[in-house]
Amino acid sequence: MRIWLSKPLYELLPYFYLAAGSGAMLASLYLNYWHWPIICLVIGVACLLAGLVVFLRRRSFRMARKPFGTQHKSDQ
Repeated sequence: MRIWLSKPLYELLPYFYLAAGSGAMLASLYLNYWHWPIICLVIGVACLLAGLVVFLRRRSFRMARKPFGTQHKSDQ
């Protein structure tokens, strides 16, 4: 089963992962009940890693699909 997202939502997904990871890591600093700091830290690192992986894989895929003859204005 595939989940289809709209393009704006799909493009914001890595940034959402990075924001959620940062929020979970910040929460681990302020929580001190039971094992919540460790749980939030693990979730935060996992979300940051997932966001970074998605961002880098998208960038490399888009760079590979770009035609070789095209250049950006900053490259000239």
